[in-house]
Amino acid sequence: MKFLPRAAFLAAVTFCAGAIANAATLEMSDVLPDVEVQDINSQEHHVVPMPPAPVAPLAKAGEIVQPLPADESETAEFSSLSAAVAAQDHPEAVDRELHCLAVGVYYEAKSEPLAGQLAVAEVILNRAESGRFARSVCGVLTQRGQFSFVRGGVIPTPPENAQWRRAMAVAQVAQKDLWDSPVENALYFHARYVSPGWKRPRVGAVGNHIFYR
Repeated sequence: MKFLPRAAFLAAVTFCAGAIANAATLEMSDVLPDVEVQDINSQEHHVVPMPPAPVAPLAKAGEIVQPLPADESETAEFSSLSAAVAAQDHPEAVDRELHCLAVGVYYEAKSEPLAGQLAVAEVILNRAESGRFARSVCGVLTQRGQFSFVRGGVIPTPPENAQWRRAMAVAQVAQKDLWDSPVENALYFHARYVSPGWKRPRVGAVGNHIFYR
């Protein structure tokens, strides 16, 4: 039969081919260089850079302000009303409220003793604070029918003399509350030589004026 010789031939050819393949593999292993094998499972540790910490802005240093010395005439304690009045300087620039207060003292009480002038100043200030009259000193003076020296709502200008300077000093004492009025809380007054017939509570009398609440 032809089957056996063909099978033997195929077996021989197969054996020879396997031998040649093995020999080629051995020769290639001698030629190729060794390649380093890396572990693909190893994890490379990457360092993630952290953002820089925010820099707090430097606080602006506050200015060191040295307090101005207080006016001695506002903080001193006086032994008498005369001393308090004498300690007041005649200011070059006078605010409107102080000016109106001094005008009221001058025209209503320039011939009165210091206590009487202070009492008139206190009446004007009390009215401005009472809520029953105008809310400013100037408004109290110009309120209709209250002070006879004001005509047509116009406050007159006093002359520059010693009586005016004293009235200004008394007004400063009253405004700064440097001396207590002998008739505190008074809101009204009139001269002794008139009798208006008021039924208001009487507070007291100073100089030529009688004061009421």
